[in-house]
Amino acid sequence: MENNSSLTVGEIVAKNFKISSIFSKYGIDFCCGGDKTLGEVCKEQSIDITKLQKELDEAAQDKGDNIDFNSWSLKLLTDYIEETYHTYIKKNAPLILQYLGKIKEVHGEHHPELSKIFGLFSQSAMDLSMHLQKEERILFPLIRELSKAEKTGILPEEGHCGTIQNPIAVMKAEHEIEGERFRKVSELSDNYTVPTDGCNTYHAAYKLLEEFERKLHEHIHLENNILFPKAIELEKSFC
Repeated sequence: MENNSSLTVGEIVAKNFKISSIFSKYGIDFCCGGDKTLGEVCKEQSIDITKLQKELDEAAQDKGDNIDFNSWSLKLLTDYIEETYHTYIKKNAPLILQYLGKIKEVHGEHHPELSKIFGLFSQSAMDLSMHLQKEERILFPLIRELSKAEKTGILPEEGHCGTIQNPIAVMKAEHEIEGERFRKVSELSDNYTVPTDGCNTYHAAYKLLEEFERKLHEHIHLENNILFPKAIELEKSFC
């Protein structure tokens, strides 16, 4: 049995991405809260660490199709995040807004929480749109330049120590805001539980909303726990 109690949950998921599903089942935040150790999280949330450790060990033994994102180059990881998660958000946020608007109009009288959920997701969709633009126009080009410099040994002319840490700090702060916002959405929706009088659109909206949160957690994890630390470490190696 591997003792993970002193490792952060972000480090554990970075070693084996499939473990993220186990943490999600236990309500453990491995993205925005990924800097807490497993021991700390279990103590805070009154989780039986022995039982959880057993499940983690079983998942670790299942080699399956686990992707070792830690072994990827910065450029490959950046391209993957943009093509996979940025594309997903841009495609699905408008659709979820449309569905939430419909069920709020039809069911809002009996389910007042829908108005709050709609408001939270509307703000999230708007903020994420700006967030993605900042990553695509500012941060990701800097990371790709660092990745290129790693191969050539030549830093870009505008490069100097510490530059990349500023936009990374901004992105991480915005990640925290989204993490808190979706904790509220999950709570208001009773973990995306459709009420007995919910229609097909209600089911579709909550299913998509739950998937959106899961994808967002994956997205933030890859950046906070793998991409950003590797980019900062690489930049420091040039200074």
